[in-house]
Amino acid sequence: MTSNHPANEPVLSYAPGSEEREKLQMELRNQMETIIEIPCIINGEEIYTGNTVQQVLPHNHGHILANVHLAGKDEMEAACISAVNAQKNWIEIGLEERCAIFEKCADMLSGEWRMKINASTMLNQSKTCFQAEIDSACELIDFWRFNCHYARGFHDYLQPLVSPKGVENSTEIRPLEGFILAITPFNFSSIAANLPSAPAIVGCTAVWKPSRNSYYSNYLLMRLMMDAGLPKGVINFVPGSGELITDVALSNPDFAGVHFTGSTSVFQGLWQRIGEKLPIMKGYPRIVGETGGKDFIVAHPNCDERGLIVALIRGAFEFQGQKCSAASRAYIPNSVWNSISDELCAELSKIKIGDVVDFSNFMTAVIDKRAFEKITGYIERARDDPNCQIISGGNYNNETGWFIEPTIILTSNPKSETMVEEIFGPVLTIYIYDDDKFVDILELCDKSSPYALTGSIFATNEHDINTAFNALRFSAGNFYINDKPTGAAVAQQPFGGARASGTNDKAGGPLNLLRWISPRSVKRANDIPQSWTYSFMD
Repeated sequence: MTSNHPANEPVLSYAPGSEEREKLQMELRNQMETIIEIPCIINGEEIYTGNTVQQVLPHNHGHILANVHLAGKDEMEAACISAVNAQKNWIEIGLEERCAIFEKCADMLSGEWRMKINASTMLNQSKTCFQAEIDSACELIDFWRFNCHYARGFHDYLQPLVSPKGVENSTEIRPLEGFILAITPFNFSSIAANLPSAPAIVGCTAVWKPSRNSYYSNYLLMRLMMDAGLPKGVINFVPGSGELITDVALSNPDFAGVHFTGSTSVFQGLWQRIGEKLPIMKGYPRIVGETGGKDFIVAHPNCDERGLIVALIRGAFEFQGQKCSAASRAYIPNSVWNSISDELCAELSKIKIGDVVDFSNFMTAVIDKRAFEKITGYIERARDDPNCQIISGGNYNNETGWFIEPTIILTSNPKSETMVEEIFGPVLTIYIYDDDKFVDILELCDKSSPYALTGSIFATNEHDINTAFNALRFSAGNFYINDKPTGAAVAQQPFGGARASGTNDKAGGPLNLLRWISPRSVKRANDIPQSWTYSFMD
């Protein structure tokens, strides 16, 4: 890779009295005053199907943001055809022109589009201003700039090392032949836009199926890319049924791969269906996915206790725990727990929960009714479990929005439901262990969950850190030392996990981009052989 790399986008503070705070509050007011119509976008054209659903605010589910026109089978088939037809010209404009478009996207998002996209993410996905700033502005800007940087580097880095006398060897960095199906999540606008655009930078075209819970913010991101000069058909935006778009895409021989973030069960089913469809495919599709997590914090008896408290709170409860990296289980030694438990609960009692327009809130609402009922179901079953005790939170209210208090469950059973299953909400379960069982607890942590996304170790002594580092080698694709297990930054901690957490192709680094190319090795003979015989034949 070339060394002259971009810089990460600076994070604005939105402090009281700041210019950015005033602009964002004004944009929030403007967006809340309007109900927009969201079409499908196929080959650059807006398609209003008339089959609509409403997009509402999770923290005020009586407030409508948009009417969304859903794609049916015909629109989805047209989107796949459009992507296939657009690829030839998209390849021929070359890498530099493709990068120029997405670097313009980054510049526009860094400037005049910043407040519009941040406000849409706050309203649509119920994020605080700071969470939206990190996600829908900074991380997406970084994705676009660094992905262009990585793609440029491939043309030098992947060239052959040896060209004997009379021969010129080279590698053409081709995209995959066909279109990519991008199935994106609600919880990060940056991931939603990155999944179709990362393959596009290297010459692929895409069909983008956004989450039903983020149509509004994702549509604005699609408009941003179009305004930056993205040609027709390169990315096609089709809100609608995941099952239907999968059926349509896998029936098309030009299906070249899937870029997915979502649940483990959906991804495993998708992988199986791709296998069944291989006989009709032109090639072997690339399957790239980031799925679930049951992310951990393990504390050693000798650790920074205040730092542990902060990591537990931020790691478990920021964005209502709706991160695949959120800390949802913790293993804490008895002596440390006796020291921190009162302070931890006291700090949690200070957390404010409410509407995103109130910038003093640390938490807002979970995404929808289905998530609310799933999460509160875990809380109620824990309440009835004799091995569990809710020591903080546990209350919830859905009258205005889908609000759930930050909840801590103490369990005497390290295999209890909330200790091993992904909840995707503001619920942290803690298991207390005897101080002399640190090595045993590392083994328990490694074997208790099928996931391996993120995790962290809190310890002061380097020997203890190394013990955990080695014992938990395959337990997390992103491993944190004396920090919360969330907050991976593009080009700093490329993100992804293994086991049931995904294919670990590391979004935010060059490895992900490599998955979307299919190199061609080229040999040019300058000394052209003139005889078919060899010297051994004399």
